[in-house]
Amino acid sequence: MSGHSKWHSIKHKKGAADAKRGKLFTRIIKELTVAARAGGGDPDMNPRLRTVIADAKAANMPADNIKRAIRRGTGEEPGVSYEEVTYEGYGPGGVALFLEVLTDNKNRAVGEIRHLLTKHGGNLGSSNSVGWMFDKRGHLLVDKSETDEETLMNAAIEAGADDFRDDAGHWEILTAPELFDAVAEAVRGLGVEPETAQVAMLPQNSVMLEGKSAQQMLKLLSALDELDDIRHVWSNFDVDEKEIEASLG
Repeated sequence: MSGHSKWHSIKHKKGAADAKRGKLFTRIIKELTVAARAGGGDPDMNPRLRTVIADAKAANMPADNIKRAIRRGTGEEPGVSYEEVTYEGYGPGGVALFLEVLTDNKNRAVGEIRHLLTKHGGNLGSSNSVGWMFDKRGHLLVDKSETDEETLMNAAIEAGADDFRDDAGHWEILTAPELFDAVAEAVRGLGVEPETAQVAMLPQNSVMLEGKSAQQMLKLLSALDELDDIRHVWSNFDVDEKEIEASLG
């Protein structure tokens, strides 16, 4: 499992996501609005929206909040308009960073990102400076306690998954981006809620960080997570899990 996945997996187990539920709701509302604007408000006809609704329900977001966000996206209610933007750069130790952003103010977003990268030993790069180091893939992580290997693997492969891996305490499922929704729905159809389910930018190779560089990188990720405009941060770093445990206290 990459450093990025370890980071989010351990934070999830420690309940860090629950502690920031308000921020999580803000991000999901943005996702709902953008998905509805791009593909319409009917989840049966809009796979991206259907996936975000599943995420909203998994986070226990009230149904009224979900409906209002969708209606803002379709123009049935007034609201803020968000843009999808990507930025690329480098973190401590020269690791690559690919950031997905949803914002109503690009100047504010890039300014905040540039400030945090500089503060934590990184820098903002130009378009495609690191994007070529990543592959866009549907990615699901399922805790092994949720289901047995054969049941999960059969459902995932039948729905179109092209790789199924044993990754320590998780089952890892990879798909082509266009088949992600079908595979995610097949997994949830088993009554299983994945720990991670998203179209991800997965690194082709990893850079191992230790000591000061590892802690700098984890502090940078934590700071980026605090920004409301950040949707996802992808990186090609890897660290020992003890480094993550130390950073979380």
